[in-house]
Amino acid sequence: MKSPNQWLRLWVTFLVSATVSLTTWGWLTSTPVLANSQPEAIAQSINALRDTGKHWIEIDLANQHLIAWEGKQETYTTIISTGKPATPTYPGVFNIQSKHPTDRMRGADYDIPNVPYVMYYYRGYAIHGANWHNSFGTPVSHGCINLPVDSAQWLFNWVTVGTPIVIH
Repeated sequence: MKSPNQWLRLWVTFLVSATVSLTTWGWLTSTPVLANSQPEAIAQSINALRDTGKHWIEIDLANQHLIAWEGKQETYTTIISTGKPATPTYPGVFNIQSKHPTDRMRGADYDIPNVPYVMYYYRGYAIHGANWHNSFGTPVSHGCINLPVDSAQWLFNWVTVGTPIVIH
């Protein structure tokens, strides 16, 4: 009989294999890395991005901070609000997929028009400005990464589609 940890490892292996296959076939454009099971992949991504000299974004879930980097050089830091425990922000390695000066965000229990400076990075998950709360530093979102509006504007102008994001 397998232990719960063995079953978890099997499940994670299956998910990672399926994700790699789907990506190889071109069915996924931005694939999360399961950071809790593969911290070495996150560390490798950070080290590789530091060596490029290019723009990339780090999201520190524990400290609720976003750091904009140019290779090894920290360019900008801001406090953020990520997902609540019931609606978490998932760790992984992503890329900015699209940018919108404003967008409407809807969920089962919210409908917010004119969300400013929206940068989608995975499905409906985005980095964006939040003008409806001032609880930065505390996880309060439905999984997105909320920034003060002035910080979101700065980041929106700094990133391009394709900019890497590492969430850990």
